[in-house]
Amino acid sequence: MRVLGWGVIILLGALVLCPAVAYLDFTSLPGDIHVNYGNGEVYLPLASSLVASVVLTLLFWLLRK
Repeated sequence: MRVLGWGVIILLGALVLCPAVAYLDFTSLPGDIHVNYGNGEVYLPLASSLVASVVLTLLFWLLRK
């Protein structure tokens, strides 16, 4: 039951943060790799993943205290 509660909190947090992230337009940070070739493309969000990891780590660290 406790895991379900955390899941609901995370889902609600994501729903609240999605419009904020869309408004701030974090589509591509320096360090993200985007390659177009022929009929395809590859996007590797390295910097965005690092920022998201740091933010989530700090958030969960603060929630544990």
